[in-house]
Amino acid sequence: MDRIQIGALIERKLEQQAQQLTQQWHQAAPIHHFVIDDLLPPELATRIFAAFPPASKMMLRKNLRELKYVSAQMDQHDPLLEEIVFAFQQPGVLEAIRAITGLRSLYPDAHLYAGGISVMGQGHFLNPHLDNSHDKDRERYRVLNLLYYVSPDWEQANGANLELWPDGPDGEANTIVSRFNRLAVMVTNQHSWHSVSANTTDQPRCCVSNYYFSDHPVGAGEYFHPTSFRGRPEQPLRDRVLRADAMLRGWVRKLFPKGVRATKHVYKKDE
Repeated sequence: MDRIQIGALIERKLEQQAQQLTQQWHQAAPIHHFVIDDLLPPELATRIFAAFPPASKMMLRKNLRELKYVSAQMDQHDPLLEEIVFAFQQPGVLEAIRAITGLRSLYPDAHLYAGGISVMGQGHFLNPHLDNSHDKDRERYRVLNLLYYVSPDWEQANGANLELWPDGPDGEANTIVSRFNRLAVMVTNQHSWHSVSANTTDQPRCCVSNYYFSDHPVGAGEYFHPTSFRGRPEQPLRDRVLRADAMLRGWVRKLFPKGVRATKHVYKKDE
């Protein structure tokens, strides 16, 4: 199936459950989000999982903030992966999600800035953080994070689950299990602290990621911040280090709004 056909399936599923998803979204304040299960036919979701590349074909991100494999260079992998990534960028899908969330303008990201695919192996994690507030050129606000999970038989005990921190990283997290064939859509703004718990198994947690951008901020006022990480409540030393790191990164981005170097996590398709 191609992106248009897959996008039509996603659009239909969103429209069928629009009322329930809108209710989820509005009741989930302050970190607005919704979750939809059984997004695609299970045989298609299984094919997508099987298409994920080995770790050797992906980029390892390894530091105090995170540990995971990522790739935005979709033409280097099974064609089905590029089709599912860009299925979420089909106009009908964007319009269905815009209607559910009530956000004004929504734009997909053909560059896959921090999007694409990710794999989390045993011990991999993503510490509590706020996503970069803008696109790579700082022209539009990053407003939505779309996470589509395809690892079969995934359970909460496996870890590698999405965590939302409504009271910030000093509070308690709400867990959204990375269940097979589940789509999670969450707001990204200056309050949307989120993380991924450590994978406790030897099985890969595979995810297809997209971000949507907007001309308008989410909330009343304008804001700007780089990706900012914190330690978990049981990591006081790491928290101090990551707070200092976030402050330094903020200063750098104020001095160099476009960044000091080109990010490697974008799709640079050969012409």
